[in-house]
Amino acid sequence: MKKKVAFYTLGCKLNFSETSTIARNFNGEGFDRVDFTEHADIYVINTCSVTENADKRFKTLVKKTQKINPNAFVAAIGCYAQLKPQELADVNGVDLVLGATEKFKITDYLNDLSKNDYGEVHSCEIEEADFYVGSYSIGDRTRAFLKVQDGCDYKCTYCTIPLARGISRSDTLDNVLKNAKEISNKNIKEIVLTGVNIGDYGKGEFGNKKHEHTFYDLVQALDKVEGIERLRISSIEPNLLKNETINFVSNSRTFVPHFHIPLQSGNNELLKLMRRRYQKELYAEKVYKIKEVLPHACIGVDVIVGFPGETEAHFLDTYNFLSELDISYLHVFTYSERENTLAAKMDMVVPKTIRAKRSKMLRGLSVKKRRAFYESQLGSTRTVLFEADNKAGYIQGFTENYVKVKTPWHPELANTLQKVKLTKIDDDGLMRFNFID
Repeated sequence: MKKKVAFYTLGCKLNFSETSTIARNFNGEGFDRVDFTEHADIYVINTCSVTENADKRFKTLVKKTQKINPNAFVAAIGCYAQLKPQELADVNGVDLVLGATEKFKITDYLNDLSKNDYGEVHSCEIEEADFYVGSYSIGDRTRAFLKVQDGCDYKCTYCTIPLARGISRSDTLDNVLKNAKEISNKNIKEIVLTGVNIGDYGKGEFGNKKHEHTFYDLVQALDKVEGIERLRISSIEPNLLKNETINFVSNSRTFVPHFHIPLQSGNNELLKLMRRRYQKELYAEKVYKIKEVLPHACIGVDVIVGFPGETEAHFLDTYNFLSELDISYLHVFTYSERENTLAAKMDMVVPKTIRAKRSKMLRGLSVKKRRAFYESQLGSTRTVLFEADNKAGYIQGFTENYVKVKTPWHPELANTLQKVKLTKIDDDGLMRFNFID
């Protein structure tokens, strides 16, 4: 009988793309993939270490596997596995921990699937993570996540990602286009470009540090790939989002009017402490530019509250800056100390009760911003890509500009694009619509 393998992914779209690729490698080795809730011989957990909560969830997932199958072999991969391999290896039930480069060769480490008395660690020094492994996700969701870049050369004082993923490096343009074509051939309607710092695309494309291509070159080339209905840019740094890219998206055949741009703070003093590579004035310029050429565009923002030294005045700068800016929603992160970062050694630590209060205020602002954006879309005609899940008798989907809609469950709508007119906002904050023939 074939061995069964199950996967669970914590964290970002990049992790999902890599999990999917690793799962296909297991299929090529003769394994059958099953759901994580089912009985499996091997459970692979792709970890994240961006937040403290992700660390805790790992231990919960390991316990879950042991309840389903106490004899199952449990492997940990991903960012947390690179940063703290021994900590994961010491978790009861963990048999194997693989670092940043080893994870892509996981099947090479599975000659014996017997439970170990202790977790075995294979983890490189992060300086050795200097080569690129392409990935994309298919079969897990209606949209596909296409990895185009990995690693980061930025040194933001709060971030462990460079320690977990290494230097900035890119897939070759030819391989990105090949993967995009493979995805489109599988009847997937939307591709989301993902990476650690995708605006830095082109660096390390052929194993050197210079840019062979730019992110602008990438979007131009992808726009010409036949069979792709939609392309969506995931998070991109404001200093790397060039006006030429914004202008191109505004006239693109496939790129949708949706940008997610991390801000982190609306106070220049804090941005400097964070070692961000821009000031808030540049951020505002990017938002104004997008709205100038794409008035209906959706703009998402990442923001951190409670960074060391953040005074009430600093926080109010951020709150007021975002309140006045024409954005659509926020992803709010409550600052948590991460080992081996400069921020963890900084003075003027913000009490956790204040962090929680500020986070709640910004989450409330996000609700208002999303509502205002949805209201601005009432009466407009949009195209919805419907997802495949039945959620309490409804099917949901997203417009090109990231308005979430719902309608009573119709399975034939799954993974289809439908033209609709947005008519009302439901009590749960989702948009209702009428189909347009």
